[in-house]
Amino acid sequence: MPESPHASRFTAPTRWVGVVTLPGFSLLAQACAIEPLMVANQLAGRRLYRVDVFTPSGEAVASQAALCLAPDAPLADLPDTLDLLVLCAPTPLPVGHEPVVTACAERLASRGVTLVGVGGGAELLARAGVLDGYRATLPWQCFAEVARDHPRVRLSRQLFEIDRSRLTCGGGTAAMDMMMTLIAAHHGSALAERVSEHFVLERIRMADDPAPLPLRSQRDNAPAALRDAVQLMEANIEEPLTTHELAAHLGISRRQLERLFKKHLQAVPGRYYLDLRLQAARRLLRDSDLPVGEIAMKTGFSSPAHFSTAYRNHFGATPREERL
Repeated sequence: MPESPHASRFTAPTRWVGVVTLPGFSLLAQACAIEPLMVANQLAGRRLYRVDVFTPSGEAVASQAALCLAPDAPLADLPDTLDLLVLCAPTPLPVGHEPVVTACAERLASRGVTLVGVGGGAELLARAGVLDGYRATLPWQCFAEVARDHPRVRLSRQLFEIDRSRLTCGGGTAAMDMMMTLIAAHHGSALAERVSEHFVLERIRMADDPAPLPLRSQRDNAPAALRDAVQLMEANIEEPLTTHELAAHLGISRRQLERLFKKHLQAVPGRYYLDLRLQAARRLLRDSDLPVGEIAMKTGFSSPAHFSTAYRNHFGATPREERL
């Protein structure tokens, strides 16, 4: 049967996604960025997303796992008419590809294309200057360097960031949550939830779910005092220790402890500790039926009112609104 001439009024147009893949990329991160779009097509019964893969030379590039990916075209053929540009790159970035990739990102940004940085791709967007004034998150390995060299980027420690036409994540499975959130924005939460179910996921993680603590990935390199401080914080959520008490337990001065947190985590101990407690509270709000007052006590707040104020300041909603 021929398609009705009025069908386009009721059918969302296909979005064209260009994926730029650089040598050493993570197969997991790239699959987590692309597969949700393909599954959305399958579940919707029509092509919501067209995905084309580009590499610098147009030749296959090897992943971190030494498996090769064949592209559709070279980077020189990257069209300006894309709806989304996804950069997938490793950390540290491969040598020799930055100028051409950042030039493409700048060009497409000027044309209003949505830019997505996955893993080292987020760092490339920062280097291109197209994250200036935007919230963004990055792989922990390059966080301090980007914070120093690109102070206009509003860096966060969230699982992923979606700020207007810029999407960033540190890589891994966070890319899947980010792209499913994008699908929900484009086509509704019902389709995004079906995509989540397809991957046998309990739920789509929100952007402000806690990102993996960097220390857990670099315990051998982090100072022992900092590792011990974080462990003490995690073990004392219900009855928080003061910064003085933490330092005393560790046998160092408060000033030394503050310097460690600033150097390695870009945070002061008290703020970092509060973030840990609020994230614990959020998990309890979402995953338990405990009364809000009891959750406040379990996460070290002196009163429900104090808990509600701190929670709203951090997440933009009260604990009771979190459960609506």
